[in-house]
Amino acid sequence: MNRVPEGRPPAPVVSLQFDRADRRYEPGTECLVSYRIGNLGDEPLLAVEHSILWYTEGKGEEDLGVHFFERIEEPSGSGSFGGRLPASPLSYEGVIVKVRWCARVRIFFRGTRDFVSEHVFDVGRLPPARMPGPRPA
Repeated sequence: MNRVPEGRPPAPVVSLQFDRADRRYEPGTECLVSYRIGNLGDEPLLAVEHSILWYTEGKGEEDLGVHFFERIEEPSGSGSFGGRLPASPLSYEGVIVKVRWCARVRIFFRGTRDFVSEHVFDVGRLPPARMPGPRPA
């Protein structure tokens, strides 16, 4: 059972559906996403931003690139977005650094709070990096 602290509104639920069940895309192909926002309670929506972006994780500074962005004022609780993916960067599961693509839905309420939901997908088919093993003697 999920309990919400007294006086605090419940967290919204964002259901997101990619046009490809495996969430794998090749560079230059279309990525189309539809979403539905649930569990809004009585708090009215001010705006919804949806975007397609990539970011890095790991050692060093993190990078982020926004490929698609749209803000909808006075939105409904559902929508769709997407676009043609670029040639790079490709998704990469490295040992030191990772490159991740995601579809992001950010919800703004008439009050001061907002809520972000990210859903990861893959661009390209690079194999994951492996740690080098011991060298043969």
